[in-house]
Amino acid sequence: MTIRIAAVGDVHMDGDVLGRFRPALHGIGDQADVLLLAGDLTRHGTESEARCVATEFGDLAVPVIAVLGNHDHHCDQVPQVVTVLTEAGITVLEGDGMVLDLPGGRLGVAGVKGFGGGFAGRCASRFGEPEMKAFVGTTADSADRLRAALSELDCDVRVALTHYSPVPETLAGEPLEIYPFLGSYLLAEAIDAEATDLAVHGHAHFGSERGSTPGGVRVRNVAHPVIKQAYSVFSLAGSVTRPDR
Repeated sequence: MTIRIAAVGDVHMDGDVLGRFRPALHGIGDQADVLLLAGDLTRHGTESEARCVATEFGDLAVPVIAVLGNHDHHCDQVPQVVTVLTEAGITVLEGDGMVLDLPGGRLGVAGVKGFGGGFAGRCASRFGEPEMKAFVGTTADSADRLRAALSELDCDVRVALTHYSPVPETLAGEPLEIYPFLGSYLLAEAIDAEATDLAVHGHAHFGSERGSTPGGVRVRNVAHPVIKQAYSVFSLAGSVTRPDR
């Protein structure tokens, strides 16, 4: 038996794209056991856009688990966005996790949005101005919460769900100058610390699909502009299928 994990990020829902994903989602129960949404669910983070997400991704044949992205924070309506998604049956994680009893075993998902800072050898540090310390501190706090959430999962398969990337490999194709704003190695450290089986993220529209943490955990960028389909599906072994859609 296998656990099949569908995932997509950066769907940037608004009224003008409503219905783009729904046709492919009607049969998702035949392809996957759960759907993960890797942030940037909306275009500007408004309550009305969240209702579009709820219409598109609510009431599916499989559980839906999400984290928010930077776009979902833009209009400072995060509580309203989370409420709308929750009422639609979409679980929104931020520094916490959940375990699903699936036919293939117990799947644990821990999620945080994450933040920037860069990667080993070319990263920001908690030094200098208060603003810089706060910037790096935001990522460090997020990574700490991810690690704690992963450690608390009692499951057969452990998955980390973030918006920002934990590794630079899945950013290949993006300008090097913006890598520090696309992810942080601190997220990878948290993932490696807790025997994680798979990490999925979004955010890097021009990035690459595949990477791995220093500890060997498979990392997949599931941003919609990268995977160019309604979702990718990962099995327990980490293989990716590409249903014709």
